[in-house]
Amino acid sequence: MSIAGPLDKDLPLPLYHQLQAVLKAEIESGKWRPDEQLPNETKLAELYRVSKITVRQALHELAELGYIRREHGRGTFVERRKFDEGPRELTSFTEEMRRHELVASSRVLSQRRVEADARVADALHLPAKSTVFVLKRVRLAAGEPMSLQTAHIPAAFVPGLEVTGNVSLYEVLQSRYHLYAARARETYFAAAADSVAAKQLGIPAGAPVFTVERVTLLPNEKPFEFVQSVVRGDRYSIVLDLVKHDGGNRVLTLRSADRKNKLAPSGV
Repeated sequence: MSIAGPLDKDLPLPLYHQLQAVLKAEIESGKWRPDEQLPNETKLAELYRVSKITVRQALHELAELGYIRREHGRGTFVERRKFDEGPRELTSFTEEMRRHELVASSRVLSQRRVEADARVADALHLPAKSTVFVLKRVRLAAGEPMSLQTAHIPAAFVPGLEVTGNVSLYEVLQSRYHLYAARARETYFAAAADSVAAKQLGIPAGAPVFTVERVTLLPNEKPFEFVQSVVRGDRYSIVLDLVKHDGGNRVLTLRSADRKNKLAPSGV
């Protein structure tokens, strides 16, 4: 189909659905950028030679799919896409962004060696009062803050570690310390952003967020990383795959996903 002009009335597909498919393809191709305003209903009706009712139905479908938002008194705008993720491999945030053809970056807030509290020591299977390296960063995709991340690593594993710039911590751990992530377990909680997270992520205090806890294991099953992340709720969603099993439902996967172009809350 062309970008503008008549749709095919001979197709067994309603015109509003044809128009929805055309506009959806244009948004996905980048012709219409996030937060860009679409032409009004009258202009779209003229461009595609359909009625305004058809345009209205097409826009309603796009809004339901999360591709656009309609603001009263202002018009129709392209919604920021989230990044859908189903089952995925264990990856770093940097690797995940590469998959989405986005540039990952980090803003280091602090890094220090401290005595592990009970929660961290338990997650990493460490004796009480063990020292851990703590790295706190804001993770960004294409310059936009996505998550506030605090990583804890047993200090004995990473002597002399200092993180600078936009390096992938996983890549540093592998190349310098021979620490290779074999698998991880993530736990998700719904929450509201506190003032600290809100400031770092550029969202209002009280905005919905996910808090994600991740324990990453070495090939010998020893935990070497415990990460606590606060992830923007407007840029992520949860995807569940279910299968019928032994007379009931069993969850196969639970992964973060950016609902419209959604991002998975990956590791370091």
